[in-house]
Amino acid sequence: MEKNELLALTFEEALKRLEDVVDTLESGEVPLEKAIDLFQDGMLLSQVCSQKLDKVEQKIETLLEGSDGLVVKPFELEEDR
Repeated sequence: MEKNELLALTFEEALKRLEDVVDTLESGEVPLEKAIDLFQDGMLLSQVCSQKLDKVEQKIETLLEGSDGLVVKPFELEEDR
């Protein structure tokens, strides 16, 4: 797949494709040149997934009921606290 095609994938599509790449590489049955191409695709797919997760995380907001009504608070992971 070309770089632009990989960037256009949804998170789920990119993750599935990344899993397929990893499975193929782990099989050990791939010629070296093909393995290098797959590795490069895998690295790009990993970046695509990470970027898409970052965008979603930025959009997630938690509504909390405060004394002044509903308050919008940015999403925080437990490990960030």
